[in-house]
Amino acid sequence: MTAPVTVEPDVIDLLLAQHAQIERLFGEVLLATGDQQHDRFHELVRLLAVHETAEEEVVHPMARRSIDGGAEVIDARLDEERQAKELLAALDHDGPDAPDFRERLLALRQAVLSHARYEERYEFPQLRLRLQDASLAGMAKAVKAAEAVAPTRPHPGVESATKNVLAGPLAAIVDRTRDALRSAGTTT
Repeated sequence: MTAPVTVEPDVIDLLLAQHAQIERLFGEVLLATGDQQHDRFHELVRLLAVHETAEEEVVHPMARRSIDGGAEVIDARLDEERQAKELLAALDHDGPDAPDFRERLLALRQAVLSHARYEERYEFPQLRLRLQDASLAGMAKAVKAAEAVAPTRPHPGVESATKNVLAGPLAAIVDRTRDALRSAGTTT
């Protein structure tokens, strides 16, 4: 009897699944109220923060080097990420109880989903075309590793691999400490 073959997702499959999860979480935050809305929103903030950090550290540098017009494509994505982080940081600061939370969340949702569609259209297909399966699988592992130690809050202005490596560890410690305090019932 042969053992079942398990296929690890490549980096594109991993990121597409995360894009779908992000879109789902936006919907859950918009539909929820009270504590459930707070919980879903904090889950969304965390996912967006670690997802973007990993893309900035692993995926975008490879795309910059590998795809046609890589510098222009990635510079545009990084600008979108910076703008989204600014919106997310403000929302995270004010929280779901802010009077204009829904309107600002809808604006963030539009920005984030538009950004994801641009990645899916201009970046991901070219990566899949230009890189071997083993490279794409290795990048998925690198993305997971980056996410495991990434900051859990948005940090606008830290959109490059170099800036993430320099600022990320301290930001991650601070963010994860705040997360632990929040989980323990202490407001941060």
